[in-house]
Amino acid sequence: MLRHYVKLSENVRKFASDESGVTAIEYGLIAAGIAVAIIVAVGLLGEELSDMFDAVTAAI
Repeated sequence: MLRHYVKLSENVRKFASDESGVTAIEYGLIAAGIAVAIIVAVGLLGEELSDMFDAVTAAI
């Protein structure tokens, strides 16, 4: 029984000190932030771009 407890506590300690998943989470947060910035930029400039393309279409 003691052997199982020691093994479990070693595994918990290894899991707590493992930081390999942290980098993936950080990259995910950065990608989400960039996606939000793109969505906001398209939302703000979308109408202007549409008007500009309509003007170019009308000029052609």
